[in-house]
Amino acid sequence: MSKPTPISGFPEWTPPQRMIEQYVLERIRRTFEMYGFAPLETRAVEPLEQLLRKGETSKEVYLISRLQEEGAASAGEGSLGLHFDLTVPFARYVLENAGRLQFPFRRYQIQKVWRGERPQEGRYREFLQADIDIVDRDTLPPHHEAEIPLVIGDALGGLPLGNSDGGLPLDRPAITIQVNNRKILEGFYRGVGLADPLAALRAVDRLDRIGPDRVAALLAETAGATEAQAKACLALTEIATSDPSFADAVRGLGVTDPMLDEGLAELVAVMENAGAHAPGLCVADLRIARGLDYYTGTVYETQLRGYERFGSISSGGRYDNLASDANVRFPGVGISIGVTRLLGLLFGAEALSISRSVPTCVLVALAAEERRPESNRIADALRRRGIPTEVSPSAAKFGKQIRYAERRGIPYVWFPGADGVGDEVKDIRSGDQVAAAPDVWQPPVADLWPTVG
Repeated sequence: MSKPTPISGFPEWTPPQRMIEQYVLERIRRTFEMYGFAPLETRAVEPLEQLLRKGETSKEVYLISRLQEEGAASAGEGSLGLHFDLTVPFARYVLENAGRLQFPFRRYQIQKVWRGERPQEGRYREFLQADIDIVDRDTLPPHHEAEIPLVIGDALGGLPLGNSDGGLPLDRPAITIQVNNRKILEGFYRGVGLADPLAALRAVDRLDRIGPDRVAALLAETAGATEAQAKACLALTEIATSDPSFADAVRGLGVTDPMLDEGLAELVAVMENAGAHAPGLCVADLRIARGLDYYTGTVYETQLRGYERFGSISSGGRYDNLASDANVRFPGVGISIGVTRLLGLLFGAEALSISRSVPTCVLVALAAEERRPESNRIADALRRRGIPTEVSPSAAKFGKQIRYAERRGIPYVWFPGADGVGDEVKDIRSGDQVAAAPDVWQPPVADLWPTVG
């Protein structure tokens, strides 16, 4: 077999990187559950018409087809695509299972998603997302929109994320959550007289990628904006504050509209809540738009400090009509952490490390192959007490077995005594060696499992 050719955009982490990923996922999962979110997993595929119903994603969806199709496709299987996010399948799940759910329904979901975009640093075709959403029947109080940033702040704030300047203290957020409200944008665009606020919103969403001059041209081309209207729209994007004073700055532009007023009130509530519970976490940034059409209220984007040039690592917002049918509406609010994106940036900058390359804490040495059952019994006794242990793969000289442990970062080597007595364990980092019994000995807590830093 010839050497395989890597496929770009489908990351495969090394075992140490995978252990770091599991550590991060466990922290995220635990935080989500602390806030009362219950776990959910949905299927990987959705009907293509459902995936394409909201937003401009048609070029990103991967289609599913059989290599050899025999006969007509089964009902519902003729046009399936891999989900490109977890919000669309979650909305479908709510509609299908509404009669069995208790509202407001709080769920978290950690799954792979697929997106056919051009791979680059921090952007992948297959990646892991961690989502939370809160949905309710008919109405969803806006205070839920103020809660979402606090969850993300707790989930990521305690991680040793560091930054490109050498790291941050763990009591200081390593992230900044930029918040805005689509009602502010749409209301402002209506207030300046634009006939197509959604087209204007999509144009402004490209501001970071193409710059203000090209956005102004796009506003004229797609939203029919005059030079004065485009100038007003860009003036709105320049407002950013870490407190509720952004509202006064918006009013100072002299534009009025009922939807604008509603959006300002909702965003003020978000900023006041964030300031009371997590000072420095949120910034009201009125250039944040989020391009997907289903967002209707507060929107979020999250910057990892020191990596802002790569864009958001966590984003989401309020949606009122995504989960709805002819009879009932299920408005919701949610946010997604791009776990693979976050880790890919940090791995690329060598900003995360782990104390050893395997989970193993103790290597039980093997004096002779015929004594393997004895070494296995010691390993079993240590494992029963929660100590990750493996037995040496061969009965080589002890020095060689110690070097094997060193290469893998295993901190302790256990030397079995004769006839079950006289066992000793050695800390191969310090050279200290002491008598030990497998039903009593305990390593320091810091050595029990690999630590991430």
